[in-house]
Amino acid sequence: MERLPRQPWGGSLIGKALGALGMKSAGTVRTLSTTRPYGWVEPVNAGVPVTENGILGLSAAWACVNLLAGTIASLPIVVYRTDANGDRTVAKDHALYRVLHDSPNYDQTALDFWEGGQAALELRGNMHAHIERSGGRIVALHPIVDPTVTRQANGALRYRWTENGKSYDEPQENVFHVRGFGGSPLGGMSTLSYGRQVFGLSLAINGAAQTTFANGVRPSLILTPPAERTLPGEVRDAVEKALQEKHAGAMNAGRPLLLEGGLTPHQVSFSPEDAQMLESRSFSVEEICRFFEVPPHMIGHTEKSTSWGTGLEEQTLRFQKFTLRRRLKRIEQAIMKQLLTPADRAAGIVVEFNLEGLLRADSKGRSEFYRTMTQIGAMTINEVRGLENLPPVAGGEVPRMQSQNIPINMANLPALVAGGNE
Repeated sequence: MERLPRQPWGGSLIGKALGALGMKSAGTVRTLSTTRPYGWVEPVNAGVPVTENGILGLSAAWACVNLLAGTIASLPIVVYRTDANGDRTVAKDHALYRVLHDSPNYDQTALDFWEGGQAALELRGNMHAHIERSGGRIVALHPIVDPTVTRQANGALRYRWTENGKSYDEPQENVFHVRGFGGSPLGGMSTLSYGRQVFGLSLAINGAAQTTFANGVRPSLILTPPAERTLPGEVRDAVEKALQEKHAGAMNAGRPLLLEGGLTPHQVSFSPEDAQMLESRSFSVEEICRFFEVPPHMIGHTEKSTSWGTGLEEQTLRFQKFTLRRRLKRIEQAIMKQLLTPADRAAGIVVEFNLEGLLRADSKGRSEFYRTMTQIGAMTINEVRGLENLPPVAGGEVPRMQSQNIPINMANLPALVAGGNE
């Protein structure tokens, strides 16, 4: 690392943030979170250390991670059994159903486990869990924080970590590993690492804003003595001390200021540089949203865009289609590859997230979907009732479909049939 010379950025808000741009990295970029221990910090150009806790202190980053992790964790993950005819039924008797759908371990619910795992994927690029077996069957998944992953001479992977003072050294068969973007066998790419410059600048700008509000008298007021005199050093110190004690900070805003000795107050307006700082804070929100692939309006940032109507509906649909789908598929395929046995695959066992949970809050869209599916015979009445947590009804297992669209030469057939039955 080497420090660059201090630049004359001035005393504005944006100057405080940019004035910290005196640190540059001379090393190589860490591409995999598994090459560093948990809590590893890499310096950034903004001179602010970027840590997991620091990133989550940014409201935009917190909202993005919370949205992605919470949405995915709230979707039910279901184990299905497919028969020779391609018909699928929920395999509640399978050992993985309880682990994945209900309770992965003694301490956590399924939502707790998957929410924490998805948050780790978003920030660190990897989700790890220790597989507990009993009699050859998987009975629990215990989350692991950033183990060290190494490739052995025979090509196998080994995972090493320490928890509660105990060291673990396990083969890959005993660790459930969901890799984030990047696809390397050792691990996915860490957003914390690759986005450190954007996050660091956001933290620097936030710090500059906090400092300004803590010293609120500086940007708004200047005191000048008469032109024919200068203040003695002890008088200057006394005035500065009084201003800091009685007039600085948000709590003292609006407090009357008593001047004597010929001092004249001058109000200072909001500078273009400070306005630029506010624009930079807004831009940093959009930059953070790009890293997490979240539409800004979904975390409450509706600047320069409409906050209602079909425009947002289309953005939300794209979020489900392009952002959530890939993340869900990543987890599903990891489960299929690492947690299912060859016998499970031969028996047609598959694991999928049930996306119908996303439609629960949209009664109009849900009803239109059900109407279409029942009219074309793709779903039965009881299948619809099951999705709505309603009991089945007699005769509801029979698929039905509309029959209006018939050849023109058969238009009178229903009437002839009806007449023949009389």
